Amino acid sequence: MTDETERTTPMASHAPFDLLYSETEEELRSAVRALLADRCDAASVLARAETDRPYDPELWSTLAGGIGAAGLLVPEKLGGQGASHREAAVVLEELGRAVAPAPYLTSAVLATEILLGCDTTSAEVAGLLAQVAAGARVCVPAVPLTLAPGAPLPSGVRDAGGGVLTGSAGPVADAVAADVLLVLADTGLYAVPAAAVTLVGAVPLDLTRPLATVELDGATGTRLGDPATARAAVAGALLSGAGLLASEQLGIAQWCLTETVAHVRARHQFNRPVGSFQALKHRLARLWLDVASARAAARAAADALATGSPDAPLTVAVAQAYCSGVAVRAAEECVQLHGGIGMTWEHPAHLYLKRAKADALALGSAGHHRTLVADFAELPSP
Repeated sequence: MTDETERTTPMASHAPFDLLYSETEEELRSAVRALLADRCDAASVLARAETDRPYDPELWSTLAGGIGAAGLLVPEKLGGQGASHREAAVVLEELGRAVAPAPYLTSAVLATEILLGCDTTSAEVAGLLAQVAAGARVCVPAVPLTLAPGAPLPSGVRDAGGGVLTGSAGPVADAVAADVLLVLADTGLYAVPAAAVTLVGAVPLDLTRPLATVELDGATGTRLGDPATARAAVAGALLSGAGLLASEQLGIAQWCLTETVAHVRARHQFNRPVGSFQALKHRLARLWLDVASARAAARAAADALATGSPDAPLTVAVAQAYCSGVAVRAAEECVQLHGGIGMTWEHPAHLYLKRAKADALALGSAGHHRTLVADFAELPSP
C-alpha cells in the first residue's frame, strides 16, 4: 500500500482554507451590490427577460470596465486587476443574489481562464485578453455550458485548412452577447468573430442566460493554441468555472432565504405572523443551516482555486455537489412559502428557481461531481 506521505491525489494535506471575506472583498461586494441595486432591480430583470437580449449594455460596461470586475483574474501586466478567484467569487455571489443577466461567468471566468491557459506572450492572446479584462469585448467559449470538469471535450468542429472552420457547437450560453467566440477545433483553439457565425437560438429554462447553437460554415478564426494546449486550457477553465459557479448558487440561496424570512414575518394569518408557526420555523432553520454550509463550501472552493491548492479538484467537486442542491431547495421554498404571489410572473421568485435549476446542470450535475468526490477520495462511486 502506498504510504500516506507519497500520495499525489487531491486528498493530499493542505493548509486550512480561509473562509472569511477580506476587507477588500467586502468593499468589492458593496460596489457591485450598489450597482446592481441601481441598474438591476427585479422589475428591470423581468422586463428584459421577456426580450431576446436580456442584457443591459450599460450595466455590463460599468461592472466590467468601471468597477474592473471583468479583469479580476487577469494579471496586471496583461491589463487586468491582478486579483484572484476569491474576488471573482464575490462578484458572482452578488450576481446570483440579483439573478443578473450578465455574461460574467462565461466571459470574465471561463473565456478568461482559457486565454490564460494559452501562450500569453502571443500578441493575439494578449491583445484579446486585455480587451476582455477592460470590458471592451465579450468573449464566450463555444462549448456547452453543461460540459463538466473531467468529461470528454466536444469534437464537433473541423479545420478545413487555413483556419476556415466548419461544424457546430453548443448550446452555448451568452453567445448572443459575444463579440468573440473561442472555438475548440480538431487543430486547436480559435478566436472567431461572432459576426462570422450563425446563431440558432434555443429556448432556455433560465431566460436571463440565453442559449444558442453556434453554426460555423466557413467562418475564419485566428489560431490561439495547438490541440494539446487548447484542451488543457479548456479543462482548467471548466474546473475554475465550476468552483466559482458555487458562489453564484450561494447568492441565489441567500436571496431566497432572506426574502422568504421577510415575507413570513410580514404575512399574517389568524392574526399572527405566518413565520411564528412552528412548522415554518423548522423549515427555515434547516434552510439557514444549509445556506451556511453552502457558504463554507463555496468559499473553500474559491480559496483553493486562488491559492492553487492541490486539493482544488476535490474542493470544487464538493462545492458543486452540495451548493447546486441548496440553491434549488432554497428557490423552491421561496416560491412555496410566498404562497400564491410566489407563483406569479410578476414576482421574481420564478427567476431564481429557473436560474437555480439551470445552474444545477451547468458545468456538471451534482451526480457527476459526487462521482468525482468518490474518485478523489478513493471511495465506491455513489
